[in-house]
Amino acid sequence: MTTPSKKIILRKPHLSEKSTDLKNLNQYVFDVATDNKQEIKKAVEQTYHVNVVKIRTINLPSKPINWRNKISHHARNKKAIVTIKEGQKIELGI
Repeated sequence: MTTPSKKIILRKPHLSEKSTDLKNLNQYVFDVATDNKQEIKKAVEQTYHVNVVKIRTINLPSKPINWRNKISHHARNKKAIVTIKEGQKIELGI
């Protein structure tokens, strides 16, 4: 019998100028799979051992690409802005 594979919810930290500024407010931005807020909260708390206060999610639009004279689209992306409890910190190694 095979064990079910664990789904990767947190893909990577989203690095931008805005996300760097949000660290001062105890907010961290992650590129995530298309899961709901409760699953994202559980993944952040288990991975980084912090208490999540609030999560905001943003569905980013898909981008068109040209391939062999046909227009196709990249898959849609989703990012989550996670607010953690004051006094706690996530070390991202950046």
